[in-house]
Amino acid sequence: MRETTDILISGGGVAGLTAACAFGSAGFRVICVDPAPPVTASDADGADLRTTAFLQPSIQVLEAAGLWTRLKPHAAALQVMRIIDAGGETPEARLVKDFDAADISDAPFGWNLPNWLLRREMVARLAELPTVSFRPGVGFTRMLVRDAEALVSLSDGTQVAAKLVIGADGRCSPVREALGIAARTTRYGQKALAFAVTHDVPHNNVSTEVHRSGGPFTLVPLPDRDGRPASAVVWMESGPEIMRLADLPVPDFEADMTARSSGILGPLTLASRRSVWPIISQIADHLSGPRTVLMAEAAHVVPPIGAQGLNMSLADLAAVLALAEKHRTDPGVSEVTEAFHRARHLEVQARVTGIDLLNRASMAETPVLRDLRAKALDALYSARPVRQTLMRAGLGVARKRATAATD
Repeated sequence: MRETTDILISGGGVAGLTAACAFGSAGFRVICVDPAPPVTASDADGADLRTTAFLQPSIQVLEAAGLWTRLKPHAAALQVMRIIDAGGETPEARLVKDFDAADISDAPFGWNLPNWLLRREMVARLAELPTVSFRPGVGFTRMLVRDAEALVSLSDGTQVAAKLVIGADGRCSPVREALGIAARTTRYGQKALAFAVTHDVPHNNVSTEVHRSGGPFTLVPLPDRDGRPASAVVWMESGPEIMRLADLPVPDFEADMTARSSGILGPLTLASRRSVWPIISQIADHLSGPRTVLMAEAAHVVPPIGAQGLNMSLADLAAVLALAEKHRTDPGVSEVTEAFHRARHLEVQARVTGIDLLNRASMAETPVLRDLRAKALDALYSARPVRQTLMRAGLGVARKRATAATD
């Protein structure tokens, strides 16, 4: 069986589903495939218990995709990004610095939502789009590129002739492998635990990273759960330590995580199961090929610091969609694919490098290195222009303005 489409998206994670919604909302014919059906309930096997913070520039992408009206009622605002250094002799906060969105904007830094809920709402949005065919349980197998199209073979025996193929299929991307594009990977010996907690002290829309050793302990606001304040947690540590923590009885785990949080929200109560995720950095050598672009984790992977991962992915999506709309009759021409690589690769490299450095600093084990980290944080925070520049850079505002100036 052979079909034709404008856009073939390999990958049904949050990034791939957002891309399908965005291209479908823009009037393109889209086929989106993923070998694993999305898990859309928090208590189902395989549910992704991580959360995603959508930063300000990403909201425009979600609005254009018809998603933000669905997502906003479930989102918790992130008004303040708090960094705590707890690297002294005891795991107590010895330095607290607040980065307040009010210093640079009338809006919060972003809004946080559970990943399983994102999938639920995105699948519902796809069902509203007549030009989109979402095919869970079907995967990309191989691709033959011709001058006028890419012939993609799918696992159900279907062959699709697509003008443009988007690889949004993860860090081991089959599309990237089909193109023969290598990726450079950095391994830290870290893993992360992702879970939800409730607590007595309200979070007041403050997202907090607590730095001691092994990696940050991050608390991100969620809407109240059963009448109690709630937060999503990502706890990064060495691989063996994370596996030890994952196997602890709940009372022991709650005691350990409350201590690691420096007690800033009072006693923490586990409100979900614990899931374990590997931590790496990765960047593809090239972000495009003939009639193909790579986005999201097919193109870049970063540790979960500063809410950068998916927001980088949505910046990828915004770039390729803008280029495709300029070449609507054939969105897979080299003027799209090569321009996408040029538009994104240097910035992606810079962000991967910057987050790598932040992660290495957060892993500091010796008291001397921890003291240096605290002094550097204090110095950067104390100069208001530097603090504002760091906040804008984290949001991607500087990138957005620079891009607009060249259009």
